[in-house]
Amino acid sequence: MTVKKNQVDLKERDWRYNRIRKAMAKEDLDGILAFVPAWRREDVCYLTAAALESSFALAYLPISGEPAAFVGSLEDVVAVRNAGFVDDIRLTSLLGLEGVADRIKSDMAKGRIGIAGAEFLPHATWKHLESQLPGFKFKNATPMITSIRWVKSEWEVAQMRHTGTICDAAWAAFLEACQPGVTEFEIIAEVEARLRGMGAEDNFMLIASGGDEVMGMTPPSDRKLQIGDMVRTELTPQCRGYWMQICRTAVIGEPSAGQRESFELFDAATAAGIAAVKPGATMHDVAMAENDVFRERGFGQYCTSEYTRVRGHGLGLHLDEVPVLEGIDTILEENSVLVVHPNTFTPLAGYHVLGDPVVVTATGAEKLISTPRILDVVPV
Repeated sequence: MTVKKNQVDLKERDWRYNRIRKAMAKEDLDGILAFVPAWRREDVCYLTAAALESSFALAYLPISGEPAAFVGSLEDVVAVRNAGFVDDIRLTSLLGLEGVADRIKSDMAKGRIGIAGAEFLPHATWKHLESQLPGFKFKNATPMITSIRWVKSEWEVAQMRHTGTICDAAWAAFLEACQPGVTEFEIIAEVEARLRGMGAEDNFMLIASGGDEVMGMTPPSDRKLQIGDMVRTELTPQCRGYWMQICRTAVIGEPSAGQRESFELFDAATAAGIAAVKPGATMHDVAMAENDVFRERGFGQYCTSEYTRVRGHGLGLHLDEVPVLEGIDTILEENSVLVVHPNTFTPLAGYHVLGDPVVVTATGAEKLISTPRILDVVPV
């Protein structure tokens, strides 16, 4: 079975491969071998454009010449073939790596190979690869590939805009489901039905309901909503391979003064973080802008690791990429995509969740969802 590549496929493939090969030349690499376990597929997905399902896969891109894919199931063979980026597709095993060394040696007698996903490669597999390629030198190429994936093509941004529409619809379903007496499980079920019906392939979702005692979010439980509760969620669907996230909090019934003040604080911090997003700024700049709002209002202690994990993160083929933290010097570039969310606990109303995904433009940031940032109130 052969699939004819269309112009979009070829343009997108060449855009990705050209950027990777420029980075390879700079790092003096003769090839890139990407490895993925079942739970981290983004690097091989980037090289093959395929939705993979088996427990592992590898993809190989030489500095010149054609790529290859090595997968563990016939289903993944079909997926890679249908994606249209790679013609050389081979079944292999994680222990034997059948065909991998021969394919690499066919391009070069000896060389330097970058391993993307090196930190996930089992030790026995790594040693086997070294024995099959004597004289080759290996380098961890995960940071290089991560920095390349950080900047999206126009095609990728379009896919993420589409997933953003699913975020909007899923949040609407969330609000519709939030009623006194409803369990967190029931809310999740309604959200899943809505986003799966729109074509979402997956959804990573955290939730927390209750009052100012709530310190963070968790998987759903059988807790029933009560009047006065704040219901918080990070809702992260995946569609066409790309993840998008919306962070919101709703109140069941009339909000208290503390809940309103909490929303105003988090809305100001989110706005400040988004205003700091522009080409040439860093993750540090974005995090500091958010945290400064808390510090200026007397809540600086809640920006520390005791209460807060990150102030946002990258999005793309993985749902939680480069973190937004003070001290992180990752530079924002045009078409980088991240979610800005100052999610943390304060004594005003407990843990609060609010944030928007944005794409970096030439002049700043553009939201990738249409849901407004308001304190949603569920009438009772």
